Amino acid sequence: MDEQTVLADLVAMSRELGKPKNDYVILGEGNTSARIDDDFFLVKASGKYLANADTDTFVKVKLKEAVAILDQGDLTDDEIKDALFTVCADPASKLRPSIETTFHSFLLSLPDVYFIGHTHATAILAMMCSTKAEEIIKGRVCPDEIVYCGIEPVYMEYVDPGLGLGRTIRENVCRYIDKHGCNPKEILIRNHGLIALGTNAHEVEAITAMACKTARILAGAHIFGGVHYMTRQNVDRIYTRPDEACRKEQFR
Repeated sequence: MDEQTVLADLVAMSRELGKPKNDYVILGEGNTSARIDDDFFLVKASGKYLANADTDTFVKVKLKEAVAILDQGDLTDDEIKDALFTVCADPASKLRPSIETTFHSFLLSLPDVYFIGHTHATAILAMMCSTKAEEIIKGRVCPDEIVYCGIEPVYMEYVDPGLGLGRTIRENVCRYIDKHGCNPKEILIRNHGLIALGTNAHEVEAITAMACKTARILAGAHIFGGVHYMTRQNVDRIYTRPDEACRKEQFR
């Protein structure tokens, strides 16, 4: 896609994720991004509202240079801010890239990942702020969750947003890829929220919606006495079924 098409899709996706009725974010919460090509990506500027996203909401950033910040050693908050301004495509821009730009850059450098949606949905946070969060998400509960959200999520403990979070996401995602031979679809961060990775904007929206539905299912199952998880054999079968593969193609 050309840059204007990518930007239009990113604006539409951001506004969808920011709709109050979805309860994914409020105020200036969350951030989104999209890869333009191998050299550049767009990321939400700090302080902007997803619900009000427009073409002036996003900053164009150099992809490889942003990823390289992850290997610059220990940086102070001011040094991180300066580093993020340095990788902006337009040095004259007054917009400041999100503090979480580094994890966006890493995830967008993965094959077939073109759009990212990071939200703080109430349903997800109710689960991820629980003392039993890791136990709750230990398995899959229904076929649609597997089709849209993958074999399993990347689960992470809370890490301070910024460089530390970017590095920890990189470490956990690389471990996931080594284990499963594919990219994750969702990253769940304790006391923080959800990151959805998509080949396009619609897939990010679908993953986010399904992850929130799953959180509500898990809450309901606990009310009714506990969760009955699908077996690993069931999960692997669903994930590799030809008819389900066709269904996945509907949002590619």
